[in-house]
Parts: sequence; structure tokens; C-alpha cells
Amino acid sequence: METPGETRPCPRGHLLDLPWEDILVPHILCHLPLRQLLSLQRVSKSFQTLIQLYLANMRCFDSSQVGPHLPKAAFCNLLKDNEVLQQLALQNCSDWLTDKELLPVIGQNHHLQEIQLSSCLQLSRHALVAISLSCPQVRCLSLAHCEWVDSLSLRSLADHCKGLESLDLTACRQLKDEAICYLAQKCSRLKSLSLAVNANVGDTAVEEIAKCCPELEHLDLTGCLRVKNESIRVLAEYCTKLRSLKVKHCHKVAESSLSILRGRGVELDVELPLQRALVLLQDGVGFAPFINLQI
Repeated sequence: METPGETRPCPRGHLLDLPWEDILVPHILCHLPLRQLLSLQRVSKSFQTLIQLYLANMRCFDSSQVGPHLPKAAFCNLLKDNEVLQQLALQNCSDWLTDKELLPVIGQNHHLQEIQLSSCLQLSRHALVAISLSCPQVRCLSLAHCEWVDSLSLRSLADHCKGLESLDLTACRQLKDEAICYLAQKCSRLKSLSLAVNANVGDTAVEEIAKCCPELEHLDLTGCLRVKNESIRVLAEYCTKLRSLKVKHCHKVAESSLSILRGRGVELDVELPLQRALVLLQDGVGFAPFINLQI
């Protein structure tokens, strides 16, 4: 029996007493690193059920948040009930990720907008075809160093994912001008494209990109040995929104074509030749500085 003036202690609440779908999942668990969430599963059966609910409604999955070595079985279990993913990043899964693990995830997530598969060497062209057919809303796709990407799978991507804005095809060495031209014709909204480290890419592909992709802002042609001045001039003429261009190790590209872009303020990864730089400096300050070039 309470005595007059005595304060009745408040009952201690429990985290799990909060509404799961209205509070815990959208406002609390989303701020915890994935690794910590997985640890919470071991606290109790209730926590395990809560985390499984969160995983089923997760919009973004980044394997790097779990750790450098995500077990294959853990990956399959984490995403088996999820059908609402919008972002999927699997860059550090190259040791074990194959079509067998990836295709079910792609097949049940039709709202994916960003997919990162850089250096996932054990996948096949079927992975890209699956993305094409199941993820028509994809906007950003990284396939850097995925040498299994071929012309047929790229054509499938171009046919079904015409809203692509960013595509990384670095070191996809099976691709030639014809496949890149088809991509440019179908995906005219491209803003960022990397074709770096592919000696098969030449002027034909670059010119088609320039004429078909007026929104292009970033283009990486590093190491594209067949690219010459002619296509860079076409690029300067058509891509008025271009902000950066990488042409390092493109030995047939000279300052005569780059100067147009440089004059527009486009960021280039090759230095201005010394003699030309001195002329510009003299024009700007009114005298030529003394520079000792003797060795």
C-alpha cells in the first residue's frame, strides 16, 4: 500500500516493446552497421525475428559493411526474403560470388537502381542478362574488370535499361566499337561512362557516344590506344555538358584536340605541354618567367 507522497516507480521498458515496423525498422535499425545487426540476432529469438524483418525490408545492401570475408551461405541467407532492394554493392565478393548466388537476388528485386559488381570475376554473361531483364530501373551499374561482359549481354542491357546514367566498363576487353555504338544509341541518358583499359575501343565508338549522349559529363578513355584526335574533336563539338575526360596513355591524342576542351574548363588528366603552358602564363602575367631547364 502506497504511503502519501511516495513516488511509484515506472516500469522499465524494453527496446522490443516499441512498434517494430513503425519505429524500430525504419528509424532505429537503419542507423546501425550491418555487422552489428547480425550480432544482435544472437541475443534472443525475438531479436532474431526483428533482424530478419529488417533484412527483408532493407533497401541497400553493401557487402563491405559485413566485413572483408562475407561467407557465401551468409549472403544467401541475408537476402533470401528481400524483394525491395534499391542498391546492391558486392565489390569484395569476387572469391566466391557466382551466378548461382547472384541470380536469385537479382530475379526477385525488380526495383534495383544501383548495382556494383566490380571485379566479380566468377560471374558470367548470364548475370548481366538477368540484370537487363529483371532490373529495368537500374541507373548506375559498375562492371569494372568483369571480362565476362560480352557484346550480346551488353546489347541486352542496352535494350532493356535505357535509363542508364552511369556505366563502368573498365577492362571489359571483349567489347568492341560495334557493341559500344549500340549502347550509345539505346542509352542516350548516359552521364558517366568508363571504357578504360580496352584497346579495342577506337574513334568509331567515341564519335557515336558523342553524337548520341548529349547529357554526358564524365568519360574515361584511359589506355584506349586506338582513340585519336578526330574523335576527341567530335566529342568537344557534341558533348557541351562534358566536365571531365580521362585520356592518359591514349598516345594518339594530342593537345591540338584537347585544347578545345581545356579552354572550356573540362577537367583533363593529362598535363598541358610545358611550352604551351609558358605561352599561356606569359599572356596572363605579361612576361615570360625564367625557368632553368638544364639537366
